[in-house]
Amino acid sequence: MTERQLRDQQFQIARYRRLEREVTDPLAVGLLHIIIEDLEAGLRKDQPDWNSPAD
Repeated sequence: MTERQLRDQQFQIARYRRLEREVTDPLAVGLLHIIIEDLEAGLRKDQPDWNSPAD
């Protein structure tokens, strides 16, 4: 994954997280949460140290 793709994916995750906080429909919240988890899993697969704490 290129640096640009990584930034785009992180931006997309942030947009979905914001939308998740704004929606009021419980079904929509659940679906958005699943989408976010899927996107984050993709980042972890492509970038193993993506969201891990620094030593």
